[in-house]
Order: sequence, then C-alpha cells, then structure tokens
Amino acid sequence: MSRKGKPAAPRHGIARVLSKRGLCSRSEAERLVRAGRVRIDGRVVSDPECPLDLDHPGVEVDGEPVFAAAHRYLMLNKPRGLVTTVRDERGRETVYRCFDDDPPLGWISPVGRLDKASEGLLLFSSDPAWAAQITDPRSGPAKTYHVQVDTLPDAALLQRLQAGTEDNGEWLSVAAARVLRQGQRNAWLELSLDEGRNRQIRRLLAALDINVLRLVRVSIGSVGLGDLPKGQWRPLTAAEIQALSGEAR
Repeated sequence: MSRKGKPAAPRHGIARVLSKRGLCSRSEAERLVRAGRVRIDGRVVSDPECPLDLDHPGVEVDGEPVFAAAHRYLMLNKPRGLVTTVRDERGRETVYRCFDDDPPLGWISPVGRLDKASEGLLLFSSDPAWAAQITDPRSGPAKTYHVQVDTLPDAALLQRLQAGTEDNGEWLSVAAARVLRQGQRNAWLELSLDEGRNRQIRRLLAALDINVLRLVRVSIGSVGLGDLPKGQWRPLTAAEIQALSGEAR
C-alpha cells in the first residue's frame, strides 16, 4: 500500500517491462540490460530484475525512449521447411523469413509452434499475456489439422486415434477424427486437438505405425487459415483476437 492507503502500482524487473512494452523478448531484454544499453532516468542499469513500474516514462535503450507500443497480432501461413524460432543455432531458415519490414513490425514472437516439416496456421504477437493464454496446453483453444497419411483409414483406426495410446510415458489422443478424402494408397484426415503436447499428432500416428506425409494446421479455435497464400501473413482482426481469448477454456 502507498502512504495514502492506495494500492501501489505493480513493479516488475526492467527486462520484463521492456518485453511487455513490445520491444523484444524477455531474454533479449536481459541481454540488453547486461550489456549496459538500458537506462532508467538517465542511469545505466545492469540488473535485469531492477524493479520498475510498467508505465514508468524514463526508460531508454541505446539512448532512445521506449514507450508501450500497441500490441500486434498476426497470422502466417507457414511453409514447410522453416523452423519456428527467432534464430536457429544450426543456421536453418526460420519463419521470420516470411516477414518484410515495411511497415516495421517491431518485436513479434510465435504463439506456439509448428515443427520444420509442418505447415499452416501459425500465430505471432507482441502480447506475452495473450500468447500464454492461447498456448496453455490445458485450456487454450482447440486446434484442427489436415493430415495426409500413408494408409487407408477405417472406422477402427479413427476410434483408436480418439481412444489414444501411450508414448514415452505420455497418453496421446485426438479429440476428433474423420476422413476428408482418400485415394488408392493414402488419405487425408482431419484431426482436432483440445490439448497441447510436443509433436502430438506425429507421435500418435507413429505409435500406430502410420507415416505422416503432410501435416497442415488449418485452424486455431474459430480462426481459420482461409485462403491466405503460403508464406504470406496478415493482421488478425479485432474480432479474431477477442474470439481466441474467449475460446481459451
């Protein structure tokens, strides 16, 4: 409490403040602080946990003031072969190849991920709190995938996918499964997840001796990929942002 009896404004470490203002990730902010590039009221700070009000006006990085920017929310149609990370230690191309800098987007971070071989809907935002809500493995919005497999599925297989199986100590299953179309040797399935586990669909199918030929995420909650071209992005609408927040369980 303040001396006047009013609740004191919440204080956070300077690295977290920089992240919440949309400048960069929290880990990058920590590096900036330790490198002596951050000042508060003209004084260089070297401790990323130096406490600060979120709306404190006297924050500078490299001599430039850092104000709270309007958060950004985007969707990308991720192509196959790109890694979902800011920088890859092995030098592989990342999803950031898909973003131009006109107009400048500033810092945005993937909201969840798709592995290198997977395609489709990938969200990005500069709002860490919103991102955490969407990616919560227990309460985030459901996700739907179209998956090409090297087998001709029957009703028994669809039931097994929903019943689930164990893999490395984790029970893996899908919330819903149906056949979209099939040819002579392979088929496309629509699989829905209501929880988030690492490479869940690929691991589940591998445990059933089924190979994945393609995996495309087509929707997160009620927000679908639509006709967004491969490798292109667009801002989420206000209605989509609100819908995803409301669909987090």
